[in-house]
Amino acid sequence: MRRTRPTGSSGPLLALLALLLTGCGYALVGRATNIPDDIKNVHVETLVNQTQRSQLEQILTRAIADEMVTRRRFNVVNSPADADAVLRGTVISFSVRPVAFDGDGIAESFEVTITADMRFQRVPAAGELAEEAEIVWRNSRYVFRQDYDVGEAGLEFFDRELSAIEATAERFAETLVTDLLEGF
Repeated sequence: MRRTRPTGSSGPLLALLALLLTGCGYALVGRATNIPDDIKNVHVETLVNQTQRSQLEQILTRAIADEMVTRRRFNVVNSPADADAVLRGTVISFSVRPVAFDGDGIAESFEVTITADMRFQRVPAAGELAEEAEIVWRNSRYVFRQDYDVGEAGLEFFDRELSAIEATAERFAETLVTDLLEGF
């Protein structure tokens, strides 16, 4: 079998392709941001929970604060008085529905759906009302979906629901903070 070597024409072609891609606005995911540089300190308010599921707002708020600290873009502060901006939101709906079953008809996998109204807003200036402060980012219908596999543990449905919330809260926070930073 005879092998051929590539000709020297592939180098300029690759360079041209790289040049074209850099001019088209491509960037590494997670590197872009639409947040002004002067926003350094952020207060994460406990989410308002309009659902019937208790503890949901606490678990999600904790996951969001942890994710913001992990990203190292912001300092998370305990008080709005110490913040440049506040992340606040309302959990509008929450559902867990079975999507896969075993041979006995027992659910093995659930889909968790969380819908929230989220906004990232500057702290009001002296004499300015909270409603008048600049909204840097807002998504009034932020929808998050993720499948959750139950596993072999013989837990009751309520316990599975809490496990599903805890398991998906971290992913919810990752997605939310990415969308916030990248302006989606």
